Amino acid sequence: MRIVLLHGWHKAPGGVKPTYLTNTGHEVINPALDNDDFDAAVRTAQAEYDQHQPDVIVGSSRGGAVALNIKSKDTPLVRLCPAWKNWGTAKTTKPNSVILHSRQDDVIPFTDSEELVAHSGLPPETLIEVGDDDRLADPEPLKAMMEACNRLGGG
Repeated sequence: MRIVLLHGWHKAPGGVKPTYLTNTGHEVINPALDNDDFDAAVRTAQAEYDQHQPDVIVGSSRGGAVALNIKSKDTPLVRLCPAWKNWGTAKTTKPNSVILHSRQDDVIPFTDSEELVAHSGLPPETLIEVGDDDRLADPEPLKAMMEACNRLGGG
């Protein structure tokens, strides 16, 4: 399965999440997103999406906001602690979405994800509580991310 993974603010390509997905047999496109210019980050993500036509888009924190703001047709979205209130204009998510978030997140409030699900008219099970911080880089949330990608992307 081909996955575009959009990293968080002041993060870089590579790292635990794309490495985990690559090691589980997925092709991961992990572009460097501009940290200072949100519109430039969206343009980069849109270009990668258009070029690679992924089966799933994964967005982590600010990358989750970027994912909400690109034109991704019916491609499923997996967001990790999405920072949608901090960046961009999108206020809802599409039906084929999953949000993974920790109640202990001290960067992006868990209630932001609850609000996104409610505004989108999606069932509560769209939001999966997992992990114990904003990074979601421990074995349990990494496995949950992969399972969500496999379920939504048909992998």
